[in-house]
Amino acid sequence: MKKQKIAIIGSGFSSLAASSYLAQQGNEVTVYEKNSEIGGRARQLKKDGFTFDIGPTWYWMPDVFERFFADFNKKPEDFYKLEKLNPAYRVYFEKDHFIEIEDSPEKIYKAFEDEEPGSAKILQKFIKEAEDNYNIAIKDVVYRPGLSPLELITPETATRVGQFFKTISSKVRKEFDNTNLIKILEFPVLFLGAKPNNTPSFYSFMNYADFGLGTWHPKGGMYQVVLGMKKLAEDLGVTFKTNTPIEKIVVENGKASGIISEGKLIEADVVLSGADYHHSEQLLNPEYRQYSENYWESKTFAPSALLFYIGFDKKLDDVRHHSLFFDTDFTVHAETIYDDPKWPENPLFYASFPSVTDPEVAPEGKEAGIFLIPLAPDLEDTPELRNEYFEKIITRFEKITKQKVKNNIIFKESFCVNDFKEEYNSYKGNAYGLANTLFQTAFLRPKLKSKKVNNLFFTGQLTVPGPGVPPSLISGKLVADLIQNK
Repeated sequence: MKKQKIAIIGSGFSSLAASSYLAQQGNEVTVYEKNSEIGGRARQLKKDGFTFDIGPTWYWMPDVFERFFADFNKKPEDFYKLEKLNPAYRVYFEKDHFIEIEDSPEKIYKAFEDEEPGSAKILQKFIKEAEDNYNIAIKDVVYRPGLSPLELITPETATRVGQFFKTISSKVRKEFDNTNLIKILEFPVLFLGAKPNNTPSFYSFMNYADFGLGTWHPKGGMYQVVLGMKKLAEDLGVTFKTNTPIEKIVVENGKASGIISEGKLIEADVVLSGADYHHSEQLLNPEYRQYSENYWESKTFAPSALLFYIGFDKKLDDVRHHSLFFDTDFTVHAETIYDDPKWPENPLFYASFPSVTDPEVAPEGKEAGIFLIPLAPDLEDTPELRNEYFEKIITRFEKITKQKVKNNIIFKESFCVNDFKEEYNSYKGNAYGLANTLFQTAFLRPKLKSKKVNNLFFTGQLTVPGPGVPPSLISGKLVADLIQNK
């Protein structure tokens, strides 16, 4: 097959993965990134000796990363060092109660049994089914390009067809009575960007990803994975160009022939966009767009988020690398994201203190904190609202963890809806792409290959297989295979 000149727009995980596969195939590959550093939503903030991952902070599904690097006869440890977290995370509930999810299924069974006698046995059965689903989904089904509904039909999925028409929420609530355990079991599907009561029960495989495979931390932060993937790509011959915003995808005779940046034409045989799918189509003349504004309006998007990056001048008491604050009503907060979009009155939130595990990310004797509130996309976003919500969550954090920290804040940086729009051209400022609901799964998602323009392709969390870092790696592989076989 002849060598092709391939232009990739954006440098997130899916673009990084695709660039290596396409270079491995012998193509001339250049990645164009609008921002000053690569990584897309997985960028890094460095300030006053502190280092923060701006985007993803959870390293789940290590087998997907291993499979990616193995395709190039490499291993993750060739590029970064992993540590399995114990506990994986702590979940706070009402009345100062918390549960820790530790680093083995046996410890987790015990934690469940302590919370609700008799639940360990039920959990073992639940996780065994989740593991079976994981093996079907992650080792087979998600590595299909979403071209046809037949891709979902295998001897294994045929026996589980009912799981696509029942929800995670109904499945969990049928098996468990304790509301705290239900929240823990429903939490992982939030990584898919949808509510548990709108997510097929087949996606219980996320519970196996959680309990069976564990939560890991790359030393130095998730950005080390970005740097590792960049190093791999460069070793394969990929060129990276930052500070290069793309203004137009050029189409000639029904075929993508290049891109325009700062008024200059960059010719290419193939154009692949890993940027936000909606934005990517805005780079085309209207007649070449596959999806109308009404189409995008009708879709269920994953949440946006309000994030804070905090430098503390002391080590905090009894905090974990990852903590979930579920001391308010999960259902009410979810309704403000999906059903009645507005700022939540009593938000759930997540806190990460990577310096608990990794001394490199904060000066000695100090703590790096990341706080996240999931929000509906496209909400009003003002400095006043950001400050109001920081005050809400930091006050609750102090009360729940029984310590004063407000006066120990050296600095506070924030990132919210407007930043997702400006920094990533994100549709409505979504943080995680398109939710994986029943009618937005597999072949029902926006296509990897343009139906209207030859040699134009898309990748990332708005197309297949869906939101999250591991699916983005898979998306890059899938689109590279389509390009090779076009």
